[in-house]
Amino acid sequence: MVFKRKKKSSFEGGGLLLFEKVEEAIKAEKVLKGENYTVKLVAPPPTLRKGCDLAVEINLVEQMGIERLFRQKDEAYLEVVPLKGGGELLEIVKVTNFKDATMVKAGNMKVTFDKNTGIILNASGGGCPDIPYLHAQLIDKSLTEAPRPKEIGFTLCALMMDRAFEECLELWGKGGD
Repeated sequence: MVFKRKKKSSFEGGGLLLFEKVEEAIKAEKVLKGENYTVKLVAPPPTLRKGCDLAVEINLVEQMGIERLFRQKDEAYLEVVPLKGGGELLEIVKVTNFKDATMVKAGNMKVTFDKNTGIILNASGGGCPDIPYLHAQLIDKSLTEAPRPKEIGFTLCALMMDRAFEECLELWGKGGD
């Protein structure tokens, strides 16, 4: 018998799942969200990195359930680390406001949109091979009509651009800045 977890309304955090490879962190986030765990893809403090610039923040009280799920699904992770005393998580998303535009940066990826129209003015950054394609698919489109970068891209750059895009959508929904 499989029990589905109910989504919690708050996120306590407190622990990080560390990975050797970026792809493992991205897949782990997807698996955990698919099982209704509340998790967040984050940049761990440099002192906690184990080869990957991403980690998955978890509610530490759910560690045993997460470890059991990963054993059942044969998912890879290096270790679970409590955050207390381990340093602060680095902020992945930064917002810069200009007169008529807002730029959102996630990692090295940037999405800039017009505050008045919601039209994407620029999508750039990183060095991944899918960036020119993502740029072409997003530029001059409305935030509400453009495709999600994580749905059409296939690299860490696409994932980070999607984080920026997600923040742009949230800001646009609040009035542009």
